[in-house]
Amino acid sequence: MGRRKGTWIQMFVLMIGMAAILSGCTTFDACAYMQAILDVSYKNQTENYMEITGVTQEEADAIFRKNLDATMHEFSTTELPEDLEEDYRALFENTVKQVRYTVGEAAEEENHSYTVEVAVEPILLFDDTYEEFQDKTEEYASEISNNVMNGEEMPSDDEIQNQVYKTYYEVLEAGLNKGLTYGDVKKIVVHINRTEDGSYEIPDEDLRAIDQAMISQEKLMTAKK
Repeated sequence: MGRRKGTWIQMFVLMIGMAAILSGCTTFDACAYMQAILDVSYKNQTENYMEITGVTQEEADAIFRKNLDATMHEFSTTELPEDLEEDYRALFENTVKQVRYTVGEAAEEENHSYTVEVAVEPILLFDDTYEEFQDKTEEYASEISNNVMNGEEMPSDDEIQNQVYKTYYEVLEAGLNKGLTYGDVKKIVVHINRTEDGSYEIPDEDLRAIDQAMISQEKLMTAKK
């Protein structure tokens, strides 16, 4: 089963247009910068991002959409039926828009760079539903085995894969509709570095740390070991 690989916030690490806008500012609000990045990335809330960067509504909207495209690409290891792919896309969009994060105080470092602490409450959807999904796939495997023993034709690999994806979607959808649960707060220190040309950027590793903290996949990762 495919899974997200920390691509969500990384898709716009350089922040289109932000470098040019901020390089001319005499005062830099690191907290507002961080909040705008998170809000446009995960919530598709574009107002603050547009105000800070000067980009258009279309450009701001494209950030969330491209991140969702990247997530779908990472998740799917095979060509899904169109209707099922649309279902997954809607499910991921609904899930990621419910992430919880709080931007803390900023501390100025050397060379007018900053650190900002971001507190994240990880969504536990994948962890909460993992055992149920495993049980259902085992039931499906037993069903196939019994049917073949009774003379039925073995399903193709694509048919099996699509059924597994359908089952996983149904399990995730039920968990989402039931109401998301969240894990213990994880605090991540994000570095906002001033570059030689006077603009600001966030290191890739900090963006990955935030992204990976938003939705827990501990059980999925443990199962792969």
